[in-house]
Amino acid sequence: VETFSPHPLYLGRPLFADVSTRSPLSAMGLKPEKKGRRAQPGQMKKQVKMERSHMEDDIVTTLSKLHLESDRIAEGTALCYDDRMAEPYCTWDSRFPERPERVTSTMHKIHDYGLLDRCVVIESRLATKEEIMLIHSANYVERIKSTEKMDVDALKSMSANYDMVYFHEKTYPSCCLAVGCILQVVDNVMRGVVRNGLAVVRPPGHNALGDTANGYCIFNNLAIAARYAQKTHNIERVMIIDWDIHHGQGTQYIFEEDNSVLCFSIHRYEHGDFWPNLAESDCTAVGSGAGKGFNVNVPWNKTGMTDADYVAAFHNVLLPVAHEFRPQLILVAAGFSGVIGDPQGNMLTSPACFTHLTHMLLPFASGRVVLALEGGYNIRSTAEATCACLKALLGDPCPVLELPYVTKQSALESISNVIIVQRRFWRFLRGHETGNVRDNALPVTPRPRMLDIERALDRCMLEVMRPLAPHRTGLVYDDRMKEHKNLWEMDHPEQPQRIVQIHARHRDLHLLERCQPIAAKLASELELERCHSPRYIKDLKQSQNLKPRDLQRMSAEYNSIYICPRTYDSALMAVGSTFNAVEAVLTSQVQNAVAIVRPPGHHAEKDMACGFCFFNNVALAARHAQSLFSNKMRVLILDWDVHHGNGTQHMFEDDPSVLYISIHRYDNAMFFPNSDDADYDKVGHGHGEGFNVNIPWNGSRMGDSEYMSAFMTIVMPISYQFQPDLVLISAGFDAAQGDPLGGCRVTPECYAHMTHMLMSLAGGRLVMVLEGGYNLTSISESMTACTRALLGDTPPYLDRLTPPQPSALESMNKVIATQRKYWPCLQLLIPEMDSQRRLLKAQKPTMWSQQSIQPEPPIRRGSIWAQSDSTSQGRPPDSASLYSVATMDTVQESSHKGESTGETSQSRGPSTISLQSNSTQDQEVESDVQKRKLSLWPQAAPPSSSIVDTEGSRMTTHRRSSLWPLMPSETEVLHLQPRRLSLRQTPDTAKAKATIVPPAKSERPTPDTKSRLVEHKVSDESLSDSSKNQTESDEEDRCCRRGRCPEPSEPIFKLTTGPGMVYTVVPLTSCPQLRAVSAVPDRGLDVWQSCEECGAEGENWVCLSCHKVYCGRYVNSHMESHWASSGHPIVLSYADLSTWCYGCDAYIHHEILLPIKEEVHRLKFGHGMPS
Repeated sequence: VETFSPHPLYLGRPLFADVSTRSPLSAMGLKPEKKGRRAQPGQMKKQVKMERSHMEDDIVTTLSKLHLESDRIAEGTALCYDDRMAEPYCTWDSRFPERPERVTSTMHKIHDYGLLDRCVVIESRLATKEEIMLIHSANYVERIKSTEKMDVDALKSMSANYDMVYFHEKTYPSCCLAVGCILQVVDNVMRGVVRNGLAVVRPPGHNALGDTANGYCIFNNLAIAARYAQKTHNIERVMIIDWDIHHGQGTQYIFEEDNSVLCFSIHRYEHGDFWPNLAESDCTAVGSGAGKGFNVNVPWNKTGMTDADYVAAFHNVLLPVAHEFRPQLILVAAGFSGVIGDPQGNMLTSPACFTHLTHMLLPFASGRVVLALEGGYNIRSTAEATCACLKALLGDPCPVLELPYVTKQSALESISNVIIVQRRFWRFLRGHETGNVRDNALPVTPRPRMLDIERALDRCMLEVMRPLAPHRTGLVYDDRMKEHKNLWEMDHPEQPQRIVQIHARHRDLHLLERCQPIAAKLASELELERCHSPRYIKDLKQSQNLKPRDLQRMSAEYNSIYICPRTYDSALMAVGSTFNAVEAVLTSQVQNAVAIVRPPGHHAEKDMACGFCFFNNVALAARHAQSLFSNKMRVLILDWDVHHGNGTQHMFEDDPSVLYISIHRYDNAMFFPNSDDADYDKVGHGHGEGFNVNIPWNGSRMGDSEYMSAFMTIVMPISYQFQPDLVLISAGFDAAQGDPLGGCRVTPECYAHMTHMLMSLAGGRLVMVLEGGYNLTSISESMTACTRALLGDTPPYLDRLTPPQPSALESMNKVIATQRKYWPCLQLLIPEMDSQRRLLKAQKPTMWSQQSIQPEPPIRRGSIWAQSDSTSQGRPPDSASLYSVATMDTVQESSHKGESTGETSQSRGPSTISLQSNSTQDQEVESDVQKRKLSLWPQAAPPSSSIVDTEGSRMTTHRRSSLWPLMPSETEVLHLQPRRLSLRQTPDTAKAKATIVPPAKSERPTPDTKSRLVEHKVSDESLSDSSKNQTESDEEDRCCRRGRCPEPSEPIFKLTTGPGMVYTVVPLTSCPQLRAVSAVPDRGLDVWQSCEECGAEGENWVCLSCHKVYCGRYVNSHMESHWASSGHPIVLSYADLSTWCYGCDAYIHHEILLPIKEEVHRLKFGHGMPS
């Protein structure tokens, strides 16, 4: 660590100072005031009694189970190596690429950079024969062992039996050492001795099959390690990540039928023309049997892939799949033949890129990540990339990646194909629906040819090995910010105890001891004028001398504001403290910083206070950073407060040097600050167009799934392409579970994971600034979780993530459709799932028929070293045409429906693609709600209109038409067509279209697969018995092929509405989902219970799995949201005792349901159901 020299800015005044640690006040509950109520000054003298609400009690109980202070944090990074692995070499070909210098040079680099002293060196050992036989056959092991006694001619003769393999008399012990070193690291990681580890080993292993050496590989090192970990340490799920430029087909074959090991490989493929020249290396190879879906291949079809391409594959594929798989151990086949300068890879990936890839893996498996060296045949490139990964394992900040940072079109096509194939198996990939054709071409920004590889590596490693700051995390806090308080409403949510409680929780978890204290200061008026008008500053300054009545009158001039005599100084302290935190980070005194400040700031406008905010702390901090260093400094402001930061957006909407991204609750402009400026189509203007990104939620109860999905698909891709020099987080925690204003469910664990992702940007230069958050327990736990992430602790396990809510998916897809014009990283090429299904049915052979992989396929005799340019013949079709055919199919359908792919459903902004899943365009309904001043506290939640389209297994947002929307005449029959509605449509504007036909005599009903509404047409001629039987047989076969139950031959329920009018609802007589029905709970049922979500009392349904009660689709659709999040398919109506299955999309009737129907009928009517 180099000696720290103070910046001239700090001469004459200390930056760091002891921070006061006064005793915290006791936690106080929150009682939102009623709308329109304003307390009188006389209430100051009244003692306010604070009691916790039931909601806060629940959240306290949940959070208390975390026991963060007692968590044992594994520390240290293991390193295992043995010099004996350098002994084997090819005695008859000195030019053979797999040579000893690969590991010896790597270890010299590790030592020269001073990384060896920071690692926990683990003693090596030889793997036993029994351990190797976890994967390989006994005969094969004996065959390899026999090479110890062979002469050179015999070794050369044996080598000729395999593809690109040589044997040496020391090959067998070297292979045993390679396996043993990895097992040693795995043991120490799994036992908690160290957090993660690196094994520098050779020969590599990922191409080795069960009894065949292949491609420099003898034993499959990581496959053995995976089986060893499962057997020895009793873990169930292992994830193997292979980023070597060559596909690890050996690993894929070994685990292709195993759902306990997920194999992810990103490799050069070139439509099968690159070694190992196998169709199984394409993305259509997904595994087989129980392992179907547990093999993920990302094939590069062109050379020259860059950092942006690899990072995009991780963001869009690996991270979503890993979060759903939830591995307990991650093994990385760390081959570096894709690094710039490697003679086999021909890629342009920098060593710094692999630091980022490794950093992305650290939150999984409680940080249990083990890297093992695989390929890499440029000696220096391999050594530098290994050191870059080791720095990530040690917890060092990620280096800044070089510009230009643009994802290649070929990479986007490959990633899109992977998602199209894999979303059948992984629910977190199903939200990707970005349109059918590219709406605009990628910008042409060719990367300059790096002819001087050494200079390129020098430049990269200068950033990778940038000296570390003497302290990791700084923290600023000052008790004087407590002096801003409400003189009339002591129970106001923006209370002094917010920062007191957060600071106290940091002390309780001993985080203050680990953070470097930063002194607070008052900002000057001149500094405030960078974002605020002088007149506004003057007006607020005058509040220091006003009387209480004048202060109350002044407060009323603003929206959701209270002012006291100490407000101005507290606001100056919040701004000045944030300034000091930014200065400490930018001058490398600390790596990152936390500012526990109040009052918050992101609502504050240039000349107006708003929403508890007076001066815009984060906006001022961005301008302060630019004033100190450069106006061209790129600053990312990420605002995850549940309320939109209207003030921050307005201050930078024409400035391309500041990227503002906000994730907030919007509710179609009905959530504070009640402005359509918070919608997805507000992208900035002028030079700042495209540098404002709003991700608006249109509903409550958004949680970890929605926020993590938004981060992986929008926030991180855009932020990486922007490549900021500084990251500022407007860290409001009112989206946390239990907050009285937000109505969302984000956990402290999720906040930690989001913080970890943001730490990969700007070389780790990040400042987190407190904004909102009004449940004292939630904000304390959430912010301490973020601080621990900044300190380098592994983020805690996330609970199993459910698919994001349909309305959230709709919002994210609209954001992508709007922003992809400005950010090429968002221009994935993914058709909708309906189009994909039509493709699969029409295409012969289907892509799924390509995946049947023989356990031991014949090895193609191609060279891994000197690659032939000839194309392979006779291969089955690969994924090259997968997207193009799907696109053509979708475009043709769009043309048939009269859609224009060049127009949006709404003329809002520059995006030129349509995200509609059908031909009906969203219809804007003008709101008759007058623009009025609405308070930040409290805030009502509008109804949600999210349901699930189970036929496509895809989340959509629409309502179905009412089952009985119109009263027919006595001589007419209605044919109702189900129709999808916009979130903005009202029931009056969305009445179902009806076709009137005259009544007839008799006809067997034909069920509608959507609404199950059957109308009887009467025919002059009745069906013959034979034709009727044939029809019934065809219908049964068709339903079984769909995975549905056959329809009953006769309707069970009939409803007569008038002479000549008969409607029939035909329930299914059986259902494969009936196993989800559970018995009536011992506590019984409450048939009069209101909706647990919104309190509605009409048309409520009870879930027959968990017995929760929510409202139906014609109220607020909360039961449908429950199905989307829980997967519980069968529900019963308390209104009419009908039973609906979301899995079959139909009413059902079965004897299994009779007991619970009997009980509900008895509770509702006082007697059992009539026989």
